Amino acid sequence: MDIRIKRRPWYVRHAYSMLLGLVIVTVLGVTLPMLLAPYTVYVKAKEVDMAEATLGEFSEYLDVEGVVQPISNVQVNCGEGGFVSRVVAGEGAMLEAGDTILVIDNPELMREIEEQRILWEKQQMNHAQQCYQMEQKSLTLRQQVLQAEYEMARLTKSYNLDKEEAAMGIKSKAQLEVAENEYRYNVERTRLTLESLRYDSVMTVLQRSLLDNELASGRSVYERVVRRAANLVVLSPVRGQLGGLSFAVGQRVSAGERVAELKILEDYKVKASLNEYYIDRISTGLPASTTWQDEKYPLLITRVVPEVKGKTFDVELQFTGAKPDNIRVGKSLRVQVELGKPESALMIPRGDFYSVSAGHYVYRLDETGDVAVRTPVVIGRQNPKQLEVIKGLEPGDVVITSSYAEFIDAARVKLK
Repeated sequence: MDIRIKRRPWYVRHAYSMLLGLVIVTVLGVTLPMLLAPYTVYVKAKEVDMAEATLGEFSEYLDVEGVVQPISNVQVNCGEGGFVSRVVAGEGAMLEAGDTILVIDNPELMREIEEQRILWEKQQMNHAQQCYQMEQKSLTLRQQVLQAEYEMARLTKSYNLDKEEAAMGIKSKAQLEVAENEYRYNVERTRLTLESLRYDSVMTVLQRSLLDNELASGRSVYERVVRRAANLVVLSPVRGQLGGLSFAVGQRVSAGERVAELKILEDYKVKASLNEYYIDRISTGLPASTTWQDEKYPLLITRVVPEVKGKTFDVELQFTGAKPDNIRVGKSLRVQVELGKPESALMIPRGDFYSVSAGHYVYRLDETGDVAVRTPVVIGRQNPKQLEVIKGLEPGDVVITSSYAEFIDAARVKLK
């Protein structure tokens, strides 16, 4: 006889499934809120930097490094070639205008000067000889003129006497005509003689003028060659500090070659390199400043070099007032170039966070002061120390300004 097996209750049959479901529900109940909750990072409050957003005057400027340079440089060139025979001034020496830098030896130039001197002396002797001959000729011409004028006066008196004798009947009419013909002939001959003498006198004057011009030309050539000898001594054209001198005794120098440079230290300028991003905003006349030993010195941009090299361009600035007492050529200064006038704006300090967030968000402390919440912001103008906040913060908000590298993906930062 079969025995009837009693059916177990459903809760017994499904006990394992119910237990498994209970475990799953329990796990989900615990983990799901944790998964859905914002990602929070816990950091020590003393390990982060914090700052308050403040409303004040914001100045947009660039902070760059500038190098002090002389106000100008003067190139010193050699007027004549040759070999360096003596170096008088050394590198870095302070020179006055007219001080000797180098002495050059040029035997060829000395020989040319001697040849020109001999030629000039010969021209002087030749000029003196020809002038003497011309003076003698002038005396002869004056004597001939005097003789011709005397002959003319004698003929005139003789002819007048013949006319008086003919009127008195002493001479016949035929004799008077002969005397008249002879008189006219002699008058014309004397006139031609005087005219010829005048031409000779004019030619003598012209020839003398040509001789004088030739002598003056020879003298000019000789003096010009002699002046070249002065170029064998290289002098300082202005007052300044000598630099770029690299010639030694015996070294050959070509005519017109640069031998040194003079740094004019009566004033200074500052040269700086700016990022090409600002090339359209930089112009001459833009104000700037530098701070040295807690004292501010005003500067002014006087020259902008538009050529971009290595993503930077150069500017030159000059002091518009007092200069630091210990300013020297080659000294580095931090220069702040102003890009606009100060304006009222909401500002936060420029911290290390900017390199991570790129200014798109900050971690702002809530009302409790223990939690910093990731907050989107809009950053406007900026300078090396401050950022202008256009949107996302209010005056008095406190934000974390140190690096966000440790909690870059966190929604909240819990301070402990």
